[in-house]
Amino acid sequence: MSTLSFQDDHALAAEIALTAGRLLLAMRDSPALTGKALGAAGDETANGLIARMLKQHRPDDGFLSEETAPDPARLKRKRVWIIDPLDGTREYGEVAEGRNDWAVHVALVVKGRPQACAVALPGLDATLSTAAPPALPPAPSGRMRILVSRTRAPAVAERVALRLAAELVPMGSAGAKAIAVLRGEAHAYLHAGGQYEWDSCAPVGVALAAGLHASRIDGSPCVYNRADVSMPDLLVCRPECAAGILAAIASDS
Repeated sequence: MSTLSFQDDHALAAEIALTAGRLLLAMRDSPALTGKALGAAGDETANGLIARMLKQHRPDDGFLSEETAPDPARLKRKRVWIIDPLDGTREYGEVAEGRNDWAVHVALVVKGRPQACAVALPGLDATLSTAAPPALPPAPSGRMRILVSRTRAPAVAERVALRLAAELVPMGSAGAKAIAVLRGEAHAYLHAGGQYEWDSCAPVGVALAAGLHASRIDGSPCVYNRADVSMPDLLVCRPECAAGILAAIASDS
């Protein structure tokens, strides 16, 4: 565990995500576990590491993680860290397939809005964060590409794709999909039908810092650290695509 003293929240978020990602890679390289067992072990181990690092560096902040029962005390705190220690557990466990669409999400929320956020993509040797938001590359050429879940592509995405003559592209991990838009590999990531705050908080923070559009599918902002931690829908897209996609969603309702 790092012994550095982090005064900057952005740098701390990036360091935690990077450190947890390296730990997960090391676990994945071991032949001892695969599949669901590896995913469960990765979730637990990465969560423990992140919790210890935050306790060391930010002991007075609140904490919300997919792998920890929600603490109601966080609702009274101005600053809360929202964590998904392993987003894309299924993809992480598919070692033989060599999948890299899994991620580590680390986000500091201040008064409900993402502030200092990092998404590590260890399989791609990349950590993107609000410490140094990347420049937005040119849009992909050709027809619009909309990223959706591998296992539960939402019906609204299928109807939006039909209306906009777009191509739906399945991918694991919400973080991997949001960062793929940021890296210029797709125009949008659209989800509806079930997620939680830890699935989207860090990706939304990084996306917004880099100049992407990120919102609920009705266009309202993503607000975090609520009593109900469900956040069932999300749109992350290039800014020039937002109006058209939101209009297509609205016309579908």
